[in-house]
Amino acid sequence: MNILRLAFALCTITTAVNLQAPLYAALAASDGLGVGGSTLAFAAYVMGVLPVLLAFSGVAERIGRRPLILLALGLAWLATALTLLFPGLVTLGAARFLMGIGTALTSAVAPAYMLELYRGRDTRVPATWVTASTSLGFGLGAAVTSLFVLQLPSLTPPSLGLYLGAGGLAMTLVATLPDTAPRQPTAAMLRLPAYPSGALSFGLAILLAWATVGIVIAILPSVLATHGLAAWAGFATFAICSCGVLFQPWARRLSSQTSVKLGLVILPLAYGLIAWGALQGSLMAVLLGTLAASSACYGFVYLGGLSGVMALAGSENNASASAGFFLMAYLGFSFPVVVTGLLIDAYGQEIALACFGIALVIGSVGVGVRIQHRKGKLEEAT
Repeated sequence: MNILRLAFALCTITTAVNLQAPLYAALAASDGLGVGGSTLAFAAYVMGVLPVLLAFSGVAERIGRRPLILLALGLAWLATALTLLFPGLVTLGAARFLMGIGTALTSAVAPAYMLELYRGRDTRVPATWVTASTSLGFGLGAAVTSLFVLQLPSLTPPSLGLYLGAGGLAMTLVATLPDTAPRQPTAAMLRLPAYPSGALSFGLAILLAWATVGIVIAILPSVLATHGLAAWAGFATFAICSCGVLFQPWARRLSSQTSVKLGLVILPLAYGLIAWGALQGSLMAVLLGTLAASSACYGFVYLGGLSGVMALAGSENNASASAGFFLMAYLGFSFPVVVTGLLIDAYGQEIALACFGIALVIGSVGVGVRIQHRKGKLEEAT
């Protein structure tokens, strides 16, 4: 029962992150701003994630795990309330900054907390609960908002109010969870990222994968809006964020380098289908493309890359190597998206999406070749 309560809390926290995703184009239009403005608001999320990920990753050892989950829920609740009361891109940027802090706090404690509550022998079970609940949440909020916007377009759809109720329930459920981990008042707060030999290739792979996710969440709504399909953007977000869970069992059966290379083959092809479908107004192509991309972004590249990094790092440097992996992931999730949004405002959708696609192809080939050249060393480690 305790692991279900924590899983619900994790899903609730990540649900808030993309709850407003289908509203990006409408919010930008209401404020008289272009795609570049909405991508800057989107990237504020990473500005909240990075300081916590880099400078405060040891805070759980000092104050415990339950307080951080409660704080993350409170930040997600506050962020959603702000967007409900004061809809606009400035508010969205502030809200996403708060959500970034909450997500970073969650990622720092969720795996260990779930393992503590599970108390079983198979450590893969709690890891699966964390992966499944968070992946589901990242796409669920956007999908629910799309359902309401399809019925009645609004900058403050009922999904925001419903989330406030769910967030309150989650805080109530977490408040009484046991938290037995010993406190370490002198634990180091700062844990700088590290890249063991060979790990940078996996970091570059997740950078490319999560850059594609960012394009779908932040850029796609404005492109679909030109065909009157902006309200469907939430389902594309759900497909690229949540459907990767379906491919994780397959990814676990492959070696780390094989899994990542397979993901790097799928990624440019899937992006091409997404971009073509969005520009042509083909919703089916967009949804199929995001489903295929999710197999790489949250399946083959994500699991293969993270497991490869952990194997290369060894038990003593796992925390620093993991921080390095996620640093690359969040850099990909922000800066390429902002650049693409600015290119759209300057040169149009076709040129901007084509530029990103070319960069994605070059990057995928380059990283794939790099991994192949290091195949012997990686196989020895993993």
